[in-house]
Order: sequence, then C-alpha cells, then structure tokens
Amino acid sequence: MSAAATKSAKDSQARDPKQEELRKKRLLLTLNIVSVVGGIAIWWILATIGINLPTPLEVANRFYGMIANGIWITDTLASLARVLTGFAMGTALAIPVGFLMGWYVPARGIFEPWIQFFRTVPPLAIIPLAIVLMGIGEQPKIFVIFLAAFLSCVISTFQGVINVDKTLINAARVLGAGDGRIFAKVVVPASTPFILVGMRVGLGSAWATVVAAELIAASVGLGYRMQNAQIYYDMPTIFVSLITIGVFGLFMDRILLFAENKLTGWQERI
Repeated sequence: MSAAATKSAKDSQARDPKQEELRKKRLLLTLNIVSVVGGIAIWWILATIGINLPTPLEVANRFYGMIANGIWITDTLASLARVLTGFAMGTALAIPVGFLMGWYVPARGIFEPWIQFFRTVPPLAIIPLAIVLMGIGEQPKIFVIFLAAFLSCVISTFQGVINVDKTLINAARVLGAGDGRIFAKVVVPASTPFILVGMRVGLGSAWATVVAAELIAASVGLGYRMQNAQIYYDMPTIFVSLITIGVFGLFMDRILLFAENKLTGWQERI
C-alpha cells in the first residue's frame, strides 16, 4: 500500500464518528474524575489552613454515624419521597398543558396569564400560605414542589411546540396528514428536547423547594436536619445533608440526560 493510501486510511479512521464519540466520552469522564478529586483536595486544604470547615474525613465519619443510627436513611427517604411525588405530579400536568398552550390558541389565552403570573412569584414565597391553608403535614411541601416543577416544565413544553419548524408542519399537511397525525409525528418528537430540558430545570427547583419547605415546617428530612445542625453549629452534619442532596440531584439529572440522549438521538450534537 502506498504512503498516500495509508495516510488516507488513517485519516478516515480518525474521522470515524463512533471512535470520535468514544474519545469524547473518555475525555469527559477523565475530566469529571479530575474535577471531583481536585475539588475534594481544595476543600481539604481550606479546612486545614484555618478556614472554618470540617475536613472530608470528619464529614465521612459523621456520615457513617448517621447511617449507623438510621438518621440519614430516614431523612433521605423523606426528602426523596417529597421530591419524587411533587416532581412527578408537576411534570405530568405540565406536559399536556404546555402542548395545549402551544397547539391551541384559545388554551394559550386561558392558561398563559396565570402561568406567567405564578412564574413571577417564587415557590418559596408560597410556602407560608400553603402551610396556613394545608397545615404542616406533607401536603404543603408536596404542593410547592409540584408548583416549582410544573412552572419550569410547562414553559419549556410550550416553547418546544411553538418553535417547531413550520416547514415540517406544512410539508406534512401537503402529504395529507391531519392535525392529529401532525401533532403525534411532528410536534411531539420536535418538542421532546425542550420537555426534557424543562424536566431537568424542574428537578433542580424541586430539590431547592423541598429543602426550604423542610426548613420551615418538618420533623424529618435533609432540610430539617440542616436546620437542627445549624442551631448547634454542627458543620459535619450540614455537609452530609448538602452532599446527599447534591449527589441525589446529580444522579437524577444524569438519568434525565440519559433519557434525553436516547429519545433525541436524531439531534446533532457538538
């Protein structure tokens, strides 16, 4: 084989999309590991040079103690149940409402003023009202989480519908497709990336809201545990709760990102 042919074969292999994607994933994984290890190292250095932070070892010991006495499991399950319930209810309602607003002008006229109104009111500001109306049980906590997730997802779904390329819709009409088929075969797939982005944003809002709700009225949960620890200046316990929220939030976000990659494989990505 000539040198030119050999070079052409090597260039072709280098441009192989699958190989390029594999190299990108390996690079991202390596950078993720370096970032996590580097962050922990910086945290340890700051804790040992006099800044008022617990060391990673102190936090690990407290984490082990909280697992041993069952506190961590009880708090985590309580917060996780609230987040999953409110998030599931919020997204389940947001998707059909967003589709209705984007596809039907009358529905947009009815729902949009109320959605835009509540978007300007932070869900955290509704917590006191929810507690007054619903008591200090689970209902107000789940309600404010539901509201946070709903508002994030409904706007993304609505934007996904109105941003569908009109050329695709017109082409489908020319080919004889009715509104129902256009909606199912064109609008829904094109809106899916927007929906999943809204769900990821809503998930972050749900975790932020549940912690705030537990700070105000709860007897168990990660937010409640941080509030108690703050009273006694128990920094390791605060860090355990913070890290738990971050890890679970990251894990749930990765699940949604995985679903996004599977459901929107037709999208071109950088």
